[in-house]
Amino acid sequence: MRGPLVVKRAFSEPLLLLAAFGSILLATTTLVALTMYASSIADIGVRRTMETATPTQKAATVSTSVSAETFPRFDQAVRAEVARAYGGAPAQITTSFRSDSYTMPGQEGRKTPELLRFGSYEGLDQQAELISGSWPKAGGDVVEAAVSLPAASATGFKAGQVITTEGRLDHTRIRVRITGVFQLHDPFGDRWSGERLLGRGVEQGGFTTYGPLMVARETFLSRFATNVAVTWTAVPDLRSITPEQLRPLAGRVARLHDRLAAAGCANCTANSRLPELLTQLDTASLVARSTMLIPVLQLLLLAAYALMLTARLLADHRRMEVALLRSRGAGTLRLAFLAGGEALLVAVPCAVVAPFLGPPLLGLINALPWIKASGVRLALSADAGAFLVSAAVALASAILLVLPALAGARRTYVEEQAARGRGGGRGLIERAGADLALLVVAGLAIWQLQHYGAPVTATAGGDLGIDPLIISGPALALLTGGMLGLRLVPRISRVAEKVTARRPGLAPALGAWQVSRRPLKYAGPALLLTMAVAIGIVSLATASTWRASQADQARHQAGADLRLAGPPDGPELGTFGRGTAFAALPGITALSPAYRGLVDLGSQTATLIGLDAAKLDQLLQLRPDLSARSVGEMSKALAAARSAGDALEIPGRPSHLQVEAHATGKAPLRMMIADALGVWHEVSLGVLHEGDNRFDVDLAKLAGSRGKITYPLSIRGLVANPPESGTVRITASVLGRPYSLEVTEAQPVSTARRDARPLPIVLTADLAASLKLADGATGRLSMDGRVIDVTVAGIVAQMPTSAGQPALLADWTTLHDRDLAAGLIPRPATEWWLAARDGDASQAKAVLQARPQWDVTAVDQRELAAQLRDDPLASGLQGALILGFLAALVFAALGFLVNATVAARERMAEFAILRALGVSFRQMFGLLAIEQTFVIGLSLVAGTALAVVVGVLVVPHIVLTGQAAAVTPGVLLDIPWPATLAMLAAVAAVLFAIVAGLARQLRRQGFTREEL
Repeated sequence: MRGPLVVKRAFSEPLLLLAAFGSILLATTTLVALTMYASSIADIGVRRTMETATPTQKAATVSTSVSAETFPRFDQAVRAEVARAYGGAPAQITTSFRSDSYTMPGQEGRKTPELLRFGSYEGLDQQAELISGSWPKAGGDVVEAAVSLPAASATGFKAGQVITTEGRLDHTRIRVRITGVFQLHDPFGDRWSGERLLGRGVEQGGFTTYGPLMVARETFLSRFATNVAVTWTAVPDLRSITPEQLRPLAGRVARLHDRLAAAGCANCTANSRLPELLTQLDTASLVARSTMLIPVLQLLLLAAYALMLTARLLADHRRMEVALLRSRGAGTLRLAFLAGGEALLVAVPCAVVAPFLGPPLLGLINALPWIKASGVRLALSADAGAFLVSAAVALASAILLVLPALAGARRTYVEEQAARGRGGGRGLIERAGADLALLVVAGLAIWQLQHYGAPVTATAGGDLGIDPLIISGPALALLTGGMLGLRLVPRISRVAEKVTARRPGLAPALGAWQVSRRPLKYAGPALLLTMAVAIGIVSLATASTWRASQADQARHQAGADLRLAGPPDGPELGTFGRGTAFAALPGITALSPAYRGLVDLGSQTATLIGLDAAKLDQLLQLRPDLSARSVGEMSKALAAARSAGDALEIPGRPSHLQVEAHATGKAPLRMMIADALGVWHEVSLGVLHEGDNRFDVDLAKLAGSRGKITYPLSIRGLVANPPESGTVRITASVLGRPYSLEVTEAQPVSTARRDARPLPIVLTADLAASLKLADGATGRLSMDGRVIDVTVAGIVAQMPTSAGQPALLADWTTLHDRDLAAGLIPRPATEWWLAARDGDASQAKAVLQARPQWDVTAVDQRELAAQLRDDPLASGLQGALILGFLAALVFAALGFLVNATVAARERMAEFAILRALGVSFRQMFGLLAIEQTFVIGLSLVAGTALAVVVGVLVVPHIVLTGQAAAVTPGVLLDIPWPATLAMLAAVAAVLFAIVAGLARQLRRQGFTREEL
């Protein structure tokens, strides 16, 4: 062959040259794809978060008091500083004004009149639609105003009506023409969270306030701007933001208040949740990128070892050639140039080609089901960074390819002859104890990972950075575990030799003897296969654990298939109307009203959750490992203290109820009513006067304007509040049942009897420990100032929906019975927990979304799980694991093929001698199969064991939320054994197919069919 010596020398070993080329190309292509993937996922995750963030999360609000004279100056300063804070990012800035209070027409002489407010909101006509009339215009003696539909319904105002109102402070009288009635597109949406009066039309407090009556901006500034409140709301468009811009932007927005003060608006207050969101997102992006470095480093380590094995084979194959060249005057520098030129001949094409092969690999990631479902589309073009990574990996690969050749370049021909054939049972690394030293380093790295909870730690400057030791921990653990496994090779081979030597058959005995004689020949391929198998299983386990954790998080955060939160009553659905409407939602099989609130337990605060214990088994989604008791057992224990009570069921479906009462003095009287769903409501009967009293209770009103009551209703009891002085005796009658009460100035008195039994509760473990209460124990605790006896019906590690905070769970009915006996106001149904058929609450959620007037926030467990799975920052590790998993298996197959082929070629002379001694092809195949079975079997078993150990130590600590926070409930390792066993079987089948192919090659070279 003509050409340079380097080229001729390289092509003299085409198999090893091709193996080196394949290893480098696979390493560069996969690592380029992984780095492109990590960068793309970080960018996509940041942009997705900003796209889905609510206006309240992104907005910056600036508030101050202005007059018509000062507003232009403040407006200019605010807009300039907001633009500077956002760094040129486009932002929608709206101004909203709210006037002082005005008196409702005709109520000027009242001590506590109902009030009106005027307002102006920039761009209101784009956020609402007119029901009647027209939008107001500026100018004229009569102020033109539009009113929202809820405010119009509450006040009776109509389009075209003219009213006169008077200012509460300056008593200025203003004539107003109602030009139109409008309805907000999303009155309960996040946009109006700071404009409750605009969304609801009425506010209840010390005064009842209606409005605001919306006027044109010019009208407001000329007629109402007398040191009134103005708010600028700036919502930026951050869809094109990059991870590198997060922290600088957060810093600028956080300094907005100081910059406004410096610009002359000393009284301006600036508030924004954006800096917190950006800082959290920056941390999450950094953690996501650092976590995806774990498979990158594992693959780097595997690729480096596979390449070093190939380089060692090449060096061993040429050591006599090198020794001859050395003896004929070739110096070390000359040999280094030859080896380096040969390595570059292989590496340079890989560096050029790999960036173009990386995007197609990303295309495979785009095809993954969860990537498709999330809508993430990865960039499929190589940039300068891809070429830089490719060149760096190829150069490092070339250096690794040269090192073994340089290590043997100093031996002479005689020294090589003396060293040839010399075997050993222990390698240099084992003899030096390097594997034990690496074990210490890997243990320290994994300990830090478990301690910090992520591969990110604080830097000396106070910022966050990737800790190289932590990030390398899993890779070092795999390498160390594999190296420690190599210590078993000579020991197991000696045992196999002794066992097979006593049994008949040439192939087993000869194969075991061959491995025992030269264990280091088999140690390299065994370590490569062990690491590859371990990486594959760890990748499968991490992906499976991540998916299981997302489902666990969704169930824990939702608590039930569907959880609804909102006010306990409203204009359309009243207290008794909400449960009826929710029960009628499609697909709902069970529901329970729920109370959630903070309770003071003396030295600490905890979240109290009240649920219908009888339905707990159908509703509560508690992971079994979080409690020693099942949900069914806790359900029975919580309901055990329910009293039969003396509730009076109201027959039929009445809309009104008559109550008669006789009192010896003045005292407030309350009546507790419950519907068939268990919702309690307090009806104030007013202050009883001395003598006979009669009350007509409008029951239909409790359902709301469009709600329905779930009958039958029941009277739970009466409560008399303390009188101003003395003792008042009350005798009441409801539906013929008499009630007697005697109340003094001390405390409220109820007709319900006190239950002496302890209140059953379920506690979180941290709360139980602080209260020194064990499962099944009875004790006393102070709850909101009352000392009560409790019995522990169960202890859970974390309570669903409590966000990891101390919490206790009690039966809804039992809680209300105890509160009624103490004369307390019944706890409102702040939530509703619903169970859906087959866990699918999508139809019910759709109905709720079509009813915004119900003012309900819904948490759908399945929808939440899908959102968690589709978060690019949280799910990004999945794609990296798939790439690393496939590359590891290809490395294993390629390395095994090269090593087995070279080993077979090197032993052709040995096989010829065996042939001359009468060994058949079948026996030869058995000999080869025994040798390689040892390597394959040991690698599969050791790799599986190593993966389990590393999985237990590492995987639960690299599965984090999309905000880079620890997962609640804690992560449970999930090794998908069916998929794992299938993978092991597939790997074994491929490797044995390689052995069979080598055997056929030997038969073609040295055997005939007749000898079989």
